Amino acid sequence: MPKRFPLPLLILLVLLDLGYTFWQNYQLPLEGDLPQIVLPAPDCRQVLTDPFGWAALTRHEVYVAPNRFFAHAAMVGYFKSVPFAWQRLGLSPVSSIYAACALFNTLVQALIMYVLGRYASGTWRLRSRRLWATMALLVPLFQVGGYHNQMGIADNSVTYTFFYGFPLLLLLLYFLPFYQAEVEQRPFRVGPLTWLGLLGLMVVLSFNGAIVPGVVAVLGAGIVLRWLGRQGPLLRQRQWAEVWRRIPWQPFGLLVIFGLLCLYSLYIGTFEAERLTHTLPLWERYQRLPLGLNDQFRRPGLPIFLGAVLLNLVLIRWATPATDTGRRLLRAGRWLGLFALVFMLLLPLGGYRNYRPLILRRDSVLPILLALLALYTLTSCYLLRYLPAARRRVYLAWVLVLSAFYLVSDHPGLPRTNACERLAFQTLADSPGPVVRLPGTCTVMAWEPVAYPEASETAARLLDYWGVTWGKRLYYQEPKQ
Repeated sequence: MPKRFPLPLLILLVLLDLGYTFWQNYQLPLEGDLPQIVLPAPDCRQVLTDPFGWAALTRHEVYVAPNRFFAHAAMVGYFKSVPFAWQRLGLSPVSSIYAACALFNTLVQALIMYVLGRYASGTWRLRSRRLWATMALLVPLFQVGGYHNQMGIADNSVTYTFFYGFPLLLLLLYFLPFYQAEVEQRPFRVGPLTWLGLLGLMVVLSFNGAIVPGVVAVLGAGIVLRWLGRQGPLLRQRQWAEVWRRIPWQPFGLLVIFGLLCLYSLYIGTFEAERLTHTLPLWERYQRLPLGLNDQFRRPGLPIFLGAVLLNLVLIRWATPATDTGRRLLRAGRWLGLFALVFMLLLPLGGYRNYRPLILRRDSVLPILLALLALYTLTSCYLLRYLPAARRRVYLAWVLVLSAFYLVSDHPGLPRTNACERLAFQTLADSPGPVVRLPGTCTVMAWEPVAYPEASETAARLLDYWGVTWGKRLYYQEPKQ
C-alpha cells in the first residue's frame, strides 16, 4: 500500500467500518435456532451431556447435533452471560440481547480480518502499517447488507456465525504454522506448548459440525499430495525406505490425528436427527449443484470479486517480474481452484436440508469465500509492491474503485430490521396475562410466525431468563391479512 495512506488513516478506516458493522448487526432480528440452543430446548440437551457422541457410537441413538457439542456449548455460555454484562452497563434487557448478537458477529469479523492480515503481512504487531493495510483491503468485502446472501462472512443469523464463521476462524489459526513453513521454505517445527494448543484446537474443531471436517479432508489431502509430488524422483526410483525416512512426522502426525477425529465426527454426525426429516436422493442433490452455483452468481457482488482475484493472478503472471513469491501465489491460485471444485463436489455427501434446498449457499461455501479473501489480499499486496510505477497507480485506482463499490453496496438499508420484533417484546413485557396475542407482521425469535402458544414455550422461558418479561409469557401471532 502506498505511503500516502498513513497508519492512523488506515486504523481509522478499519475501526470506523467495524463500528458501522456493529450498528448494522445491532439492527438485525433474532432467529428461531437461538432459543432452542441457548435455553436449551429438550431436544438440544443431550448433546450438552454427551460431547463426543458416545450414545450415537455405542447405542446408535439419533438426536440433535451429536457432533456439534462445542458450537452448542459456546452459544449457551455466551448468551447466558454476555446479555447480563450489557445490562450491567445500562442497556435494557431487550437491547442487551441485540447488543450481544452484534458484539459476537463484529468480533468474529474483526478477528478474521486480523488473522487474514497476519497471513498476508507476516506480523501480528498492531503497530505494523502493513498489517493495517491488508485489513483495510478486506474491510469493504465483509457484507452485512448489500451482497450478504452471496458473500457474507459473519452471518445475519448469529447461530450460523457460531456454527460456521467462528470455527473457520479457529481453523485459520490452526493452519497458520503450516502456511508459515511453506512460505519460509523451512521444515514444520512447533514447540510442545504450540503442539498441545493445536491438539486442543483439533478436538474443538472436530466437534463443531460437518464444515470443518470437509475442509480438513480436502486440505489435508492436498498437503500430502504436494509433499509426495516433491518426492517424485525417489518414488519413480522406488526408493521406499528413503521416502519413509523423509516423512515429516510432526506435521503429518497432526494431520493424521485431525483426520481421524474428523472421520469420527462425520460418522457420529450420521445419527443427526435432521437426517430423518430432511431427505433427498444423492443424485438429485448433485443435480441441484448447478442451480445453487447460479444462485450464488445471480447478483454482481460475487462475480465481480472473483473477477478481481483472477485479474490479480493475470497481472502477476504477465505484468510483474518473475519472483519466487509470484510463482507461489500463482500456484496458490491453481490449488484454490482445485480446492473449490473438490469441496463443492463433496457438499451433497453431507446430506440435505430443507432450508438449504440448492445445497450451495453462502454458509456451505464459506471456506471457499475465506480462501478467496486471503488470495485477494495476498495478490493485491504483491501487485502494489511489484507493479511498475505507472501501472501501480492505475491498479491502486482500480482497488479504490472496487472498495468503494462494495462499501456503497453494504448500505444501511437492511432487508429486515428488529424494529417490529422490539415492539413485540415490549408488548410481552407490558402484558399481565400468561398468553399474549401478537400481530403477525414479523417473526418473533422464530423462523416463521408462531401459530399457537405452545410453540413459543422455549422462547418465552428464555425471555423470562433474560429479564425481558416477569414470568413466562407464551405468545402466538395473528395470521397476516
